[in-house]
Amino acid sequence: MNLCNIPPWAIASRHFNRHPQPLEIQGVRRANRLLFERLALLDDPQARGAQFHDYMDVTFQLHQWEQESSAGGRKSLKNSYLRFLRGWMFDSNSREGAVLKGWVESRLGLPPTFHRVAIDDVHTEAYFRYTVDRMQGSARTNAIQAQLDLLYEFVQEELRRRHPGVTHLTLWRGIHDFAEHRILEEPGRGHCLLRLNNLNSFTDDFERAWEFGSRVLEAEVPLAKVFFRGDLLPSSLLKGEGEVMVIGGEYEVRVLTGG
Repeated sequence: MNLCNIPPWAIASRHFNRHPQPLEIQGVRRANRLLFERLALLDDPQARGAQFHDYMDVTFQLHQWEQESSAGGRKSLKNSYLRFLRGWMFDSNSREGAVLKGWVESRLGLPPTFHRVAIDDVHTEAYFRYTVDRMQGSARTNAIQAQLDLLYEFVQEELRRRHPGVTHLTLWRGIHDFAEHRILEEPGRGHCLLRLNNLNSFTDDFERAWEFGSRVLEAEVPLAKVFFRGDLLPSSLLKGEGEVMVIGGEYEVRVLTGG
């Protein structure tokens, strides 16, 4: 099951990646119509990023954490979407990473295939440990799933404005081995069909990708599968230029080696 306009099996398929369609989380844009009307009036990308954060700040009362009398109340407001993005960038197998993978699972219907270890089935011990991380990470937060819904819709709107007429971005991911990915087919030397985890870190900087492994995966990623890109928010909020968080499924990739 999912909460968007396209079924999970279609989103996960190689055919979706070849011929992508916009993904829309149920009811999010309608419920936040005022935000998107305000964004449409702004020509400056940095101003739009600041407007988005201000809207999140007010809607989810993120700025009021210091006024809460209880430690739990302060923590729930302070643990905003920014904390989870930072946590992912530090360690995608952290509790914050589990929450973000959980968002993909609950909204798009794609379960994770890796969290600390490979997850082969939802009935395994590995899946159970992931759900524990997900629940513990979500504790004492203020509607974090709703915050992530709005973040995704903002990112999609912003990418369409910055890349009019573009359907895909060429991105790279550095790896040492294929432990986190499943090779489904090898149609030719240097090319693979992989099943990527339900959320993955890529970069739009080819040279930087080599910092993370001895091999680099090159993929044509549909804009619809970009969950977040580091340059879409003001740098004062989040240091993450070059980082692109990509929703997974079946990807046809080129495998580049350092030799």
